[in-house]
Amino acid sequence: QVQLVESGGGLVQAGGSLRLSCAASRSISTINVMGWYRQAPGKQRELVARVTSGGFRNYADSAKGRFAISRDNAKNTVYLQMNSLKPEDTGVYYCNADARPRGPEVWGQGTLVTVSS
Repeated sequence: QVQLVESGGGLVQAGGSLRLSCAASRSISTINVMGWYRQAPGKQRELVARVTSGGFRNYADSAKGRFAISRDNAKNTVYLQMNSLKPEDTGVYYCNADARPRGPEVWGQGTLVTVSS
């Protein structure tokens, strides 16, 4: 079963940028959907961005135009570039690998992003 480790979170001022990385323990080329979710304080976990093995992407409305998801199969890594960050982007960001129906859905441990005003 693939293991996922997120990195790149931290404290940033509003208007700044961060790039999150999700490193997988094995090839992700056969995993159909890789995604990023976040959980803000007092909120349910929500989808931020997804990318399929075919390169199709979709984003939460709040992320459109500011965030970009990409996958580098050669490096077994998925990225989330976050620009023009807002305080409401604050939360724990989780990497997700969805290999269903032939494999499991796997989550990373999360990385904390805090955006100050």
